[in-house]
This record gives sequence, C-alpha cells and structure tokens, in this order.
Amino acid sequence: MSISDLVNDYAAGPAQLREAIAGMTDDQLRARPVPGKWSTHEVLCHLADFEPIFATRLKSIVCFDRPALVGYDENVFLQKLAYDQRDPHEELALIESCRGSMSKILRSLSEADFNRVGVHSELGEVSLEKLLGYATRHLPHHTQFVLEKRKALGL
Repeated sequence: MSISDLVNDYAAGPAQLREAIAGMTDDQLRARPVPGKWSTHEVLCHLADFEPIFATRLKSIVCFDRPALVGYDENVFLQKLAYDQRDPHEELALIESCRGSMSKILRSLSEADFNRVGVHSELGEVSLEKLLGYATRHLPHHTQFVLEKRKALGL
C-alpha cells in the first residue's frame, strides 16, 4: 500500500465509525449486548482518548529524532476517565477533528519522513509509516466491535 493510500484510509476512518453508530439511541450506545465486552459508548470514549495519543506520537516522530513514545493501559482510561459521563457525539467529533487535522499534516510530508522512527516503550523502534498503519487500523478494528453490538441488538 502506498503512503498516499495509507493516509487516505486513515482520514476515512471516522466516516466509517460514524456510519456504524448511525441511528443508535443513547440506550443502545450504552447497552452491553455482548457479555464481557465494552458498550459502543465505551468504545467511542476509548477511541476519543487514543486518537490524540496517536496524533501526538505521529507528530513527535515528525518533529524529533527518535522520540520516546509511551504505551498506555486502555483499561485504566476506562476506569479513571468518566466514560459514563461523556457525550458520545462529542467523542466522535473529537475523533473526526483529530484525524482531519493530522491528515493535513501527513499529506504535507515527504515520503522520506515516513521512515523517521520513535521508540515505543512496549514495541521498541517504530517508523512513522508503521505507527500510521497502527493508527489507521485502530478505528476499523473497533468499528467491527460496534457492528457486532448492533447485530446483537437486532439493528
């Protein structure tokens, strides 16, 4: 896949997520139709928490030589960051805004910039291209869980 295609896929992620939650009521968003799994609302909060983290990591690799990239435990975010009080539409807007802004930055870079690396605390050395791949796949990965919940709710 070309860098241009990867950036386009990254930019398209929020629209796919928006489509996956379209028409869901607040009760449906907060329902747990799949035992042991997060609600769609919690998935949205998780994605909204990690989009800025991905963006910061990507920006750090662009701006600095071999920056340290910290890994985070998503379950701590779920426990500590008031997921139950957050508005799912605000969370989606944050995801869309973050991806929109970062897409413009990524499109401004040269092909060589995508070879720059950071050092992740859990993954070790990771290139901008590889990290962009992780970020790009993050939304579709979780969108599949949302679609699973929709199906379980009979939507």
